Order: sequence, then structure tokens, then C-alpha cells
Amino acid sequence: MEDKFFNTTIYNEESRQTAQNLVADYLEYQEGMEVLASDMLEQVIALRAEYEPENFTEADVRRALRCEKRTLADFGALLSPAALPLLEEMAQAAQKERQKYFGNNVLFFTPLYLANYCENYCVYCGFNCHNKIQRAKLNAEQMEREMQAISATGMQEVLLLTGESRKMSDVQYIGEACKLARKYFKVVGLEIYPVNSEEYAYLHQCGADYVTVFQETYNSEKYGQLHLAGHKRCFPYRFYAQERALRGGMRGVGLAVLLGLDDFRRDAFAVGVHAMLLQKQYPHAEIALSCPRLRPIINNDKIKPLDVGERQLLQIVCAYRLFLPYASITVSSRECARVRDNLMSICANKISAGVSTGIGSHGGSGLGDEQFAIEDGRSLETIFTALEGRGLQPVMADYIFV
Repeated sequence: MEDKFFNTTIYNEESRQTAQNLVADYLEYQEGMEVLASDMLEQVIALRAEYEPENFTEADVRRALRCEKRTLADFGALLSPAALPLLEEMAQAAQKERQKYFGNNVLFFTPLYLANYCENYCVYCGFNCHNKIQRAKLNAEQMEREMQAISATGMQEVLLLTGESRKMSDVQYIGEACKLARKYFKVVGLEIYPVNSEEYAYLHQCGADYVTVFQETYNSEKYGQLHLAGHKRCFPYRFYAQERALRGGMRGVGLAVLLGLDDFRRDAFAVGVHAMLLQKQYPHAEIALSCPRLRPIINNDKIKPLDVGERQLLQIVCAYRLFLPYASITVSSRECARVRDNLMSICANKISAGVSTGIGSHGGSGLGDEQFAIEDGRSLETIFTALEGRGLQPVMADYIFV
């Protein structure tokens, strides 16, 4: 039987054949990868496997909405198909939780792509090593020019990103970028290839505050089909990236799946379970969630999420807010302006602005191609004004260092 969630638009015949020929080595650690003594992966995978979204009823959803502190079963009900007809009630409940923990505040940040070299073969990603794109890497002078341009807009939080290539963007290179970013920004985040605990500790010493890692999908078998080569092929090493980051001293971690790669309800459920377990084990950690959907890439403009429309996206974000009310929730520029602004008013609290996923775009040089096509290219000033018009309070940084 054909897999309902096997998205043919992100495969060509070569990658499909490669996926079929590979052995199940996506569960094996590669040389130099740190192995943690933890069973969190087994817990998350087991709970995801047990989750049956179709088994929940309207009564289950209504009971979950009435609760003050929601269980995993309540979270599962809120993500189920039975919850979609009650989306208005979910949105109202999520808005109350958002107000309780974040008031009217909306936190701003922008991503800065340092390099787009990559050693992984992820069939849905524009940076993948077999995609024919213009590759580039910023040197120190170019980095500073980019940071100066971003800082001049009033932005005080930056998220530094690279393609997943240790050879072209090693840990020392990223560390120097963190040191430079500290000159211009109050908060520095990282979205890079997963590294070991001691390397996260080094990056934290260089100025990084938090680390975001997308697991992409928690279906390990599908993960192996989509990640055909490179360090990213190791499913468990990627899963434990947040734990290693926290052990390395990072203040916070971000989690996400790429909605549309697999069954989005089961994947979103796994994100919530993973976040809950991390919070229990590391109570001091700041937990953040993202909700990105698939987007077209260079050389493949047919990529789109499976079964994840705008109503389903709203359902997921509301379920996150109701289950983990204290978590920060980001909505990226993958979504259009209307969807992003609506989600900020209802349940999310963090937004990117002035976004480019290319290399060198902020300073005007445009050195390298983008990772994916964005939908909301508005400037910081434009989004700031739009959210103020909704009665929200834009915030440039949520930390003051003394």
C-alpha cells in the first residue's frame, strides 16, 4: 500500500531509488558523535506510536478545553480531527493563555544566514548538497556589514544560521560570528548543525543564548527516506541536540517539525511530548516551539505541505499554547502576512521580520541563494506598525544584561 504521507513532489527518481536502496543506518551514530545516557528518544517515539488522533471525540476535546492543566491525552484531543469543528473555542482559550503568560507582547528577531554550504542530502531542502545553487560563505567583514544593516533597523535579536557543513562552517567560525553578533545584538540564537555538548559550551561562551533544531519528522523510518546522506542522516543524534545544548549551558532551546513531511498530527504531538520531557528534566530551560510548513525551493517549486492548511496550522499552534502555555511560539516568514498577524493576536508570541534566507542579502551583496521561498517579506517597520494596529506590543529584546 502506498504511504499516504509519501510526498512525491519532493523526490526525483534518483533520490527515490537511493532511499529504497539504503539500509536502516539512520539510527546509527557516526564517528565523533556524542551519545547521551538518556531514554527520552524511546519515550517520545513510544508515545507517538500510541497516539491515534482518530480515536478522540468531541467530548474529549471539550473536556480538554475546560481543564486548567492539560494532560497528554488532552493535548492529543486538541490535535485530533474532532477538534477542528471547535477551532473557534480553541482559539479563544489559547488567547487567554497567551495573555496570561505574555500579555500583548510580540518579540521580534531576524535570521542571518552565514553560509549555505551543506554536506547533507535532504530532499526537501534548497541547501542540500545535490541541489545546484549559488553557494557562499560570509567572511568576518561581510558578517559585520550584515549585522550593521540589521542592527540599524532597530532589531536587537538575531538568529545565526548556516548550512550543515562542518568543513565550510566549522564551530570556530560560528563562534567568531557569535562574538561579533554580541557587539550589535542583546540576544543571539543559533540554528546550525547539531554539535556535541562541549562544542555547545564553547558557542555559549562566545555569546550564543539559545539553540533551535528542527527534528523535521519524528517518524524515524520516514526520516531515513528523506535524509539520504550526511551527518543529518543520524536520527538519534539530531533528537538529542537540545539536551546537549542545555548541558552545554544554553539558556534555551527551540523545537519543531517541518509540517507536511509526515502525519502532521502525530509529529506535532511528538514535539509537545519532547518539549514536556525536556522541561521536566531541565526545569530552568526556556522552551520554544516553531510551526514551519514546507515551502518551495530552487529547482523544485512544487513542494507543498501534505494536509496542512491554514485551519490545521491554527489548530496546531493553539494546541501547543494550551498544552505548554509558558512556551514561546514562533511563526516564521514561511507564512503570509495575514496568517502571521492573526496567529500573533491569538496564540503565538514571536515573529521574524525583514527576512532573507539568502547569503549576504541584508547588506545588499546577495552572495548566495536562499534556502526556501519566504511568503512574508515585510520590513520590521511594516510588521511593527501592523501589530501595533492590532493592540499588540512589539518587543525588540526580552533580556536586559547588566
